[in-house]
Amino acid sequence: MGMENLYREVMDLNMMDDNEQKKEAARAFFEKLNFMKLPEYFNWAGEIFDALHVQERGDKTALIWVDTATGENLNFTYKEFAQRGNQCLNRVRQAGVKQGGNMYQMVPIVPETWFASYACIKGGLVAVPTATTMTQRELEFRFASYPPDSIIADAIYTEVIDAALAVSKSEPKIKLVIGEKKGWTSYTDLAGESVEAEPAKTKSSDLLWCFFTSGTTGLPKRVGHTAVSYPVGHLSTSVMTGVRTSDIHHNLSAPGWAKWSWSSFFAPLNVGATASGFGFGVLDGDKYLTALTKHKITVFCAPPTAWRMFINLDTSKYDFSALRESIGAGEPLNPEVISKWKKLTGTEIRDFYGQTESTAMIGNPPWMKGKMRSGSFGHPSFMYDVTLADDDGKEITTPDEPGHIVVRLDRWRSIGLFTEYIGSPEKMAGVFMNNFYYTGDRASIDPDGYWWFVGRSDDVIKSSDYRIGPFEVESALIEHPAVAESAIVGVPDEKRHQLVKAFVILKQGQEPSRELALDLFRHSINILAKFKIPRIIEFVPAVPKTLSGKIRRVELRQQEIDRQGQQDQHKMEFFYWDFPELRTKKE
Repeated sequence: MGMENLYREVMDLNMMDDNEQKKEAARAFFEKLNFMKLPEYFNWAGEIFDALHVQERGDKTALIWVDTATGENLNFTYKEFAQRGNQCLNRVRQAGVKQGGNMYQMVPIVPETWFASYACIKGGLVAVPTATTMTQRELEFRFASYPPDSIIADAIYTEVIDAALAVSKSEPKIKLVIGEKKGWTSYTDLAGESVEAEPAKTKSSDLLWCFFTSGTTGLPKRVGHTAVSYPVGHLSTSVMTGVRTSDIHHNLSAPGWAKWSWSSFFAPLNVGATASGFGFGVLDGDKYLTALTKHKITVFCAPPTAWRMFINLDTSKYDFSALRESIGAGEPLNPEVISKWKKLTGTEIRDFYGQTESTAMIGNPPWMKGKMRSGSFGHPSFMYDVTLADDDGKEITTPDEPGHIVVRLDRWRSIGLFTEYIGSPEKMAGVFMNNFYYTGDRASIDPDGYWWFVGRSDDVIKSSDYRIGPFEVESALIEHPAVAESAIVGVPDEKRHQLVKAFVILKQGQEPSRELALDLFRHSINILAKFKIPRIIEFVPAVPKTLSGKIRRVELRQQEIDRQGQQDQHKMEFFYWDFPELRTKKE
C-alpha cells in the first residue's frame, strides 16, 4: 500500500456524517496502521504535500495568514506554499547545509514559519522549533548542546541570537531573517531561487524534529521525532480533531512549541484542508474573534486560558455560523467554560490530551459529540495502547483508581511516540520501564471508560499552555547573591491552572523585604523566558526535605492547596502583580 492511501483513507473517514460509522472506520484504520510494515524511506513533503495535495488541489488555499492588529491578510495556494518552501530549501542547501543538518526556527506566527517547516521535512533537515521568549542564557544552552547549522528568525530576535552564538562559539552556515539585519540573509532575497526542489531520500527512522522540553530535574531535554512519528503519527490528531478537506482550520499556538506542529501544520495539511495563522503581540480577544469569524474558520483549537477569555467577551456581534468544531488542549478545561461556549456558539469544546513526546493520545473525537462528560478528557486514540499503572508498574483495572498514564509497548509501539531523548539514555531509562512509556501524568478511568485527569506524577509545572521545570527556575534564583536556596512548585490558579511559586531561603546576613523581592523578580526576568519566572515569592527559613536532602515539593504543593480559599497572605510573601515597577506596556 502506498503511503498516500493512508492519507486518503483519513480524508474519507473524516468526511463521514454518521459518527458511529466514523468511529468504526477509525478503529479499523488504526488497527491496520498499528501493525503494518512501514516503508524504509518516506518524505512527507514530497510524497503527500507535493504528490497528493499539490497535484490534486494545487490551486486551493493552503494557508491564510492574518495580522490581527492591522487586518492585513495573505493567502497561499498549495502550489504557492510548496514553491515558497522550495526556495527556502534551495538557499539553505546552497549555503552548505546537508541532509541531517538542523534549522533553529525562532519565528512568530508568520507565513515563513510554515514554509521553513516544509523545507526542513523535504530536505531531511532537523527542525528545532524555538520559542520567541527564549533568553540569551537559554539559547546558549541550546546552541552548546546542539550547534545550529542554520537559523531562521524574526529581525527582533537577531541580537539575542547573535550574542548567544558568540558565547557558545557556534557558526551556522546561514542565518535567514524575516526583515533586515546586517550579517543575516533577508528572506525576501529568496525570491530569486528556483521554485522546484528535489526531496531528500529520508529514511522513516531519520530524526527530523528536536524539541527542547522541560523536565523535573536538570536542564531541558531534547525530544526527537522522526520522518514518520510526526507526519504519520499526526493522523491520530487529524482524526481526533475531525478536520475535513473542506475545512478552514485554526489553532491558537505559538510556532516554538510542539502544539503548533500538531495543530497548525499537520492536522490540517495532512488532509488537504486550509491552515490559518493569526499574528498578534498581546492576545486581544475582540480582534481575535473578529479575524476568526471574518475568515469563516470552521475548526478552532485553543488552550484553556484563551477559552476563558473568549467566554467573558460580548460575543453577540460575531457570526459563528461557519464554526463547525471547537477543540481544547493543553490542560484540563473547566466544565463551565465548555457549557458557556456551547451556549454562545452552538459547538462543544472537545478536550484532548497529548505531549511533546507524542501526538493526540487521549481525547473526545467527533463521535463523542453529545456523549462527552464535563471534565473528562475522553477516550484513548485507536493509535495508542494507553492504560494506567500503579507505583509498582502493574496495570490498574479497578474503576476510579488513579494511576500513571502509560503507553503499553508489548503489543505494538505507537507510531506517534517519540524516538528518544537525544543524547540522554538515563532520561530514556526513567520513562521506558516495564514495557510501558510513562507520560509523567496521572489520571483515573470511570466505570464507563471515560478518562479523568488527576495531575502530574512529577514536579513539572503546567501554567497556561506551558510546561515549566522547577530546576531551571531554582537554578536562576540561586545565582542571585542574596539567595542560599530555593524551591519551586506550581500552585493552583483559576486562570492559568498553576502559577510558579518560589520558596526562597536567604544567605546569612540577608533580610527579607519588598525591595529584595523586586530585585529577585527582575533577576529572574533577565535570565528566564517570561512564562517561567516566579509569580509568587515567599521568603522562608527552610523547606521540607527527605532524609537524603531532596526537596519535598509534594509537601509544599499540598501546603498551598490547603491554603486555597484562605484570605491570609504570609508576611514574607510577595506577588508579581503587586509590583507596578515590573509592568510593561504590553501587560
